[in-house]
Amino acid sequence: MTTKRALITGITGQDGSYLAEFLLEQGYEVIGMIRRSSTVNFERIHHIQERLTLVSGDLLDQASMIDLLNEHRPNEVYNLAAQSFVQTSWSQPVFTGEVTALGVTRLLDAVRLVDPGIRFYQASSSEMFGKVREIPQNEETSFYPRSPYGVAKVYGHWITVNYRESYNLFAVSGIVFNHESPRRGHEFVTRKIARAAARIKLGLERQLPLGNLDAQRDWGYAPDYVRGMWLMLQQDAAEDYVLATGRTHTVGRFAELAFETVGLDYRDYIVQDPRFMRPADVDLLVGDPSKARQKLGWEAKTSFEELVRLMVEAELALNQGLAR
Repeated sequence: MTTKRALITGITGQDGSYLAEFLLEQGYEVIGMIRRSSTVNFERIHHIQERLTLVSGDLLDQASMIDLLNEHRPNEVYNLAAQSFVQTSWSQPVFTGEVTALGVTRLLDAVRLVDPGIRFYQASSSEMFGKVREIPQNEETSFYPRSPYGVAKVYGHWITVNYRESYNLFAVSGIVFNHESPRRGHEFVTRKIARAAARIKLGLERQLPLGNLDAQRDWGYAPDYVRGMWLMLQQDAAEDYVLATGRTHTVGRFAELAFETVGLDYRDYIVQDPRFMRPADVDLLVGDPSKARQKLGWEAKTSFEELVRLMVEAELALNQGLAR
């Protein structure tokens, strides 16, 4: 039996690292695309790095995409690379558009030119719903993005649909709601809260500045979600799917549970800081994963409470040695 080969862009990120682990477990040969940069961080994939083939490429450069596909001939491509932080998209809107929107087109066009038989996964986002038109949000809900990041993701989503319908590519989008883990970037609010709770408990910090505590999100555990991405590319027909828990919680509730994990009251340590308020915020995102459950047999297995506990305990372990 021929070994399947998958290319993952964004392999050094949270989702890329978990997807690489999952695909290796399925017997895949995994190729990871990384940008030539002095700041590339291999921390998330260090434990599996020897089992990966890491190659240089850039979503800003279509020629590098074509060369990469020609050389490695993957059966599946997972496009997880993006400028993925909403707050940064306000200060770098053009760069966000170049990578998160046009980068998808460059990669899809490279697939079309090199091998239209490649199966392609695009990481779409619940941020595309933005100012939501209905609750909960499903595959048919209209988009109303509220940030340059959300706008760029809408472009990436629709260009994937267009290439599927125009060139008969097996190209799908996973409309993925918030999914977290101990590997989440430090700039994301969940990691920021988990880290602060641990460090305050250990006497390393005194308070935590946050923005909108009332924003509600549908939070799941990242390793559960990468399996859903893979399942989309194993189907007979190319379709888009929402991946979500179907339940929502506020930022304040996340903070409450995180501080409870270390025996503290979050109200004693959190201060609201205008610097972390978005110019246009998204108040309520909650997904309807019915289609994924029915057609893929997929569901989020890790509870919200378990997710928060996992993240805080990981931060305690990371910071324990720093405490005096």
